[in-house]
Amino acid sequence: MGAAGRRCPERLALVLGLCSWAAALRGNDNSEALPESIPSAPGTLPHFMEEPDDAYIIKSNPIVLRCKAMPAMQIFFKCNGEWVHQNEHVSEESMDETTGLKIREVYINVTRQQVEDFHGPEDYWCQCVAWSHLGTSKSRKASVRIAYLRKNFEQDPQGKEVPIEGMIVLHCRPPEGVPAAEVEWLKNEEPIDSNLDENIDTRADHNLIIRQARLSDSGNYTCMAANIVAKRRSMSATVVVYVNGGWSSWTEWSNCNARCGRGWQKRSRTCTNPAPLNGGAFCEGMSVQKITCTSLCPVDGNWEVWSEWSVCSPECEHLRVRECIAPPPRNGGKYCEGLSQESENCTEGLCIQDIENASDIALYSGLGAAVIAVAVLVVGVTLYRRSQSEYGVDVIDSSALTGGFQTFNFKTVRQGNSLLLNSSMQPDLTVSRTYSGPICLQDPMDKELMTESSLFNPLSDIKVKVHSSFMVSLGVTERAEYHGKAHSGTFPHGNNRAFGTIQSRNKATYIQNLSSISTQSELKTTAIFGHLGGRLVVPNTGVSLLIPHGAIPEESSWEIYLAINQRESSLQPEGTDVLLGPEVTCGPSDVSVSTPFALTIPHCAEVNSEHWSIHLKKRTQQGKWEEVMSVEEETTSCYCLLDPYACHILLNSFGTYALIGEPISDCAVRQLKVAVFGCLSCNSLDYNLRVYCMDNTPCSFQEVVLDERLQGGQLLEEPKLLHFKGNTFSLQISVLDIPPFLWRIKPFTACQEVPFSRVWCSNQKPLHCAFSLERYTPATTQLSCKICVRQVKGHEQILQIQTSILESERESITFFAHDDSNFPAQMGAKAFKIPYSIRQRICATFDTPNAKGKDWQMLAQKNSISRNLSYFATQRSPSAVILDLWEARHQHDGDLDSLACALEEIGRTHSKISDITETEIEEPDFNYSRQNGL
Repeated sequence: MGAAGRRCPERLALVLGLCSWAAALRGNDNSEALPESIPSAPGTLPHFMEEPDDAYIIKSNPIVLRCKAMPAMQIFFKCNGEWVHQNEHVSEESMDETTGLKIREVYINVTRQQVEDFHGPEDYWCQCVAWSHLGTSKSRKASVRIAYLRKNFEQDPQGKEVPIEGMIVLHCRPPEGVPAAEVEWLKNEEPIDSNLDENIDTRADHNLIIRQARLSDSGNYTCMAANIVAKRRSMSATVVVYVNGGWSSWTEWSNCNARCGRGWQKRSRTCTNPAPLNGGAFCEGMSVQKITCTSLCPVDGNWEVWSEWSVCSPECEHLRVRECIAPPPRNGGKYCEGLSQESENCTEGLCIQDIENASDIALYSGLGAAVIAVAVLVVGVTLYRRSQSEYGVDVIDSSALTGGFQTFNFKTVRQGNSLLLNSSMQPDLTVSRTYSGPICLQDPMDKELMTESSLFNPLSDIKVKVHSSFMVSLGVTERAEYHGKAHSGTFPHGNNRAFGTIQSRNKATYIQNLSSISTQSELKTTAIFGHLGGRLVVPNTGVSLLIPHGAIPEESSWEIYLAINQRESSLQPEGTDVLLGPEVTCGPSDVSVSTPFALTIPHCAEVNSEHWSIHLKKRTQQGKWEEVMSVEEETTSCYCLLDPYACHILLNSFGTYALIGEPISDCAVRQLKVAVFGCLSCNSLDYNLRVYCMDNTPCSFQEVVLDERLQGGQLLEEPKLLHFKGNTFSLQISVLDIPPFLWRIKPFTACQEVPFSRVWCSNQKPLHCAFSLERYTPATTQLSCKICVRQVKGHEQILQIQTSILESERESITFFAHDDSNFPAQMGAKAFKIPYSIRQRICATFDTPNAKGKDWQMLAQKNSISRNLSYFATQRSPSAVILDLWEARHQHDGDLDSLACALEEIGRTHSKISDITETEIEEPDFNYSRQNGL
């Protein structure tokens, strides 16, 4: 056989093999796997021009897998290791024009059901197998997966507040999906292109990173996730880029505010470098610093005493000189006015140049000596009488003021009025009366006891021998009585009168329940006053007004009012300045008084001139506030006396006034009163504890009490005092020791923190925190816990609460109130603690300057008034104004003992000075005794 004959059997075998494979494929779907190769004719292996690609089934839509090879006699798909039935194939043939080889293209459809039904260790896959005369070729495996994208993000971006130039990292983990979702970021709904901004990076694991935050980076950021199935939006995250405030540079120190003496210099800075923005923290520390300064006061020169006359000159003249050195002028003071030298004739005009003989000289010398001796004698007698008549009393006794019960003996003068003991007639010591037993002193107004003129005799004219521990020196007889006696059981001077504790023997009389406090919506009181003056009080607020005797013209009557502003104050303190007390209005504003009246305003500052600078402000008719004076200022227009809990102000004009405190250091203390109230709905298991932190003034407490009465509130514990420092640290209020298994408190509410600015700049509005407790069973009728109120790095107070929940079993915590709640207005003599006649005698004694130092300045010093004495010097009666100030300070305690002791000390000092003068002690010893006595 030839070669052609040998190839025929080969072609025949190939055809027969293909036919048998095709028949088997058509006859049985589950036929055995096709052979990897079939007999082939000489040629080339199939070359794939197109292989099947990975595909995703979206929803229920099938996908198409394609395969194209050349030369190919046949192409079939094989999925998951099994041949796909011939009927599911779609085949197309073509011829390559260049090579003349046959090109075959086949494609199949894959449905969602086919993929879901398959369960294997790997994804659903398909590949195609192509045959040529030479053999077979296999394509790549193409995976088929069902595409999806879940709805919820695995991690949403979270909002942030970051400082400027800080790093911002927003995390985003997109929902699970096939294929994996692509992430895109939006800012305020606009896409972010990190290629355009080097400061932003979105490539790191879908996170958004802003390396240095800028103000423009503030906004709402959204993470977008998308694949071939759907798009998803995350929750928006708000990014706030804030700027913390920074202090500007300090200004230069201001000039000393006092032209003379002690004053203040201050410098300031502002929180504008930069200013706080987007909720950034305000600058910490003080915006104003103050230091003390002293300006040299000009001292005017004063002449020293004249020197002795010189020896008579031949020209019949003698000289005397003086120098301007007592003191010499300093610091721009004026030089002494007048002559520094005087000369006069030393023979009274009878100048004889030549005396004829020595006998005439002796005659004239003798006459001159006699004249000098007579003059010295006259001067000595005069001085002796004056020393005996002036201030004859040894000691000014306190019993005349206090009306204390004394047992004493004294002898009366035989003739004349008993009150006028400066008569030249000596008392008859043989005629005596002895008084034993209690004496009560009052104004001696009886005409039989005294005349009208005796009221104005100075205290020194009274000379009484007293054998008791107190010395009666006001000349009041046994018929005298005294109505101005202080009430017992009032609060001691210097204590916190708003919530003071009184002795148990007086407690029943002076305790008032909360229900007794006035329920008036407006704290105002009004009364009509005349020439005798009086006192006006806003009950239970510590605010009062004293109209002195003579301030209102005779035969005139004025309707005067006193009110506390409870509305929002128009006075807005600047920076860290605070309103230290209520805003008080007195009027009418269109009248003026001839004598200063005393206005008392309570305050909440812990008085210390090194930590506070306190100012008095007045509201003008236009509604603006202007500063009247600083408490430490020396002025003659008005006077401020700052006590621990109140400020007493002497004024000449009515209006609206308020006290402003400017903290000088972080140690400035604002006194807060802490009170706890509670109430219970009978049908509920809930119980509310309400904690108030208010200014330590009676009016602030009264406002809280009135509000609690409307809510049915009950004061659970006596209020306590908290010293709140101006150190910018916050206030923490917490509930402790809740009984377990009986009570519970809501989670995360047992402790509440209040920012410093909310407490410090409250402008008289009480701070209120509420705690909600719940009892497990109605059988629980007792509550015991602690309320802790503390300032971070500051003072702490703990209030022990023990109360009964049942309404009928509650115990009332009482409120200690003044007696002024029953007497808002007092007119005439009963409004004053010092009897009018005694007041006049004190004024007559001390208003007149005295060489022995017994004047109004000593009266002021002994009553702890040593500042700004120039104000009293401008008054018509300095002693009367000092006594008015005493009346304002002691309106609640009527502490006449303190005034009596001051007068008694002055009397002792005078007595020492008189003794020293009479015994003719040397001048240095006299000065030493006087200085120490004063």
